[in-house]
Amino acid sequence: MKRIAIVGGIGSGKSVVSRLLSLMGYPVYDCDSNAKRLMDESEAIHRGLVDIFGPRAVTPDGIDRAYIASIAFNDAEKLSRLNALVHPAVLHDFDSWAQRNGGTVFVETAILAESGMSKSVDAVWSVEAPLEIRVERVMARNAMSREDVLRRISSQAATIPDEIPSVTHLTNDGRHALIPQIVAAIRRESQKRRN
Repeated sequence: MKRIAIVGGIGSGKSVVSRLLSLMGYPVYDCDSNAKRLMDESEAIHRGLVDIFGPRAVTPDGIDRAYIASIAFNDAEKLSRLNALVHPAVLHDFDSWAQRNGGTVFVETAILAESGMSKSVDAVWSVEAPLEIRVERVMARNAMSREDVLRRISSQAATIPDEIPSVTHLTNDGRHALIPQIVAAIRRESQKRRN
């Protein structure tokens, strides 16, 4: 079994890489969507959210994500507490999922080291794009202001720990074709396994 993390800050295009890998038949675990699912399902997480953000965080209609985000991305202490609540649940869920899927699996994450996911992977594919391109993508996709996007980017400063033995860089700037880079990276991973 090989576990490969797909990393990159918001707007870098890691979701594009994930979708392409899925189309190629590879299992891909998306940390963001699974974190949302786990948050929706877990009463323990609901209690933790209310403890951190107050009763408005969880209503009878569900989690008020916009309210939580408006606080968390402007308050480092609350963001840290939110991450400490959700990341362990995601790590446990990913490990179970990876065991069920076997072989080479991928995990898409914006915060590899900070989430603890770096301890669960063998290699990293880092998707990279210039800052201005990332800002424009997120502003268009999420209808966010430039200031909000820059705040989100700074709160998700991605670091790749030194203990990760293999890092592949993929450029997603609109000028370099992404599919040939992915195919070449898969070939390199296959070659490493054979050696």
